[in-house]
Formats: sequence, C-alpha cells, structure tokens
Amino acid sequence: MTQFWVVEDNNAGTKHDKTSPRKEQWLGPYGDYELAREEWQRRSGGGVKGRNAVRCRIERIDPDTPPACTD
Repeated sequence: MTQFWVVEDNNAGTKHDKTSPRKEQWLGPYGDYELAREEWQRRSGGGVKGRNAVRCRIERIDPDTPPACTD
C-alpha cells in the first residue's frame, strides 16, 4: 500500500537555497495524497506571504516495492 509523508525542513535563507543544519522532520504516514497535501499546505503556509522559512515536500513511498538502484 502506498504511503505519503510530508517532509519538513527549515531554511537558512528566504530563497530556499540553503538548508539549516537541523535534520528533516518526516510527518505521517498518510493513506492518500489529499490528506498529505492538506498537511503540506498547513505546514508550508500554502503560499502565504511571510511563511517561507519552512520548506515542505510530499514523498510517496510504496513499502511493497523494493527501492530503486542508485548505482
């Protein structure tokens, strides 16, 4: 079953060009994309001005599928 995670990281700058030394925070899992999207929008500010200090993304993970080879 596919799971969705919201991954949050603070930025050192407002242009999203640097990340803070803090590790990412993974939130979830969410059973469907829409639930993850709602959390992403709540955490990232959904484009609200002044909320650009937090960068979030949605990761899709299927535990039944082996990870892709990276070499």
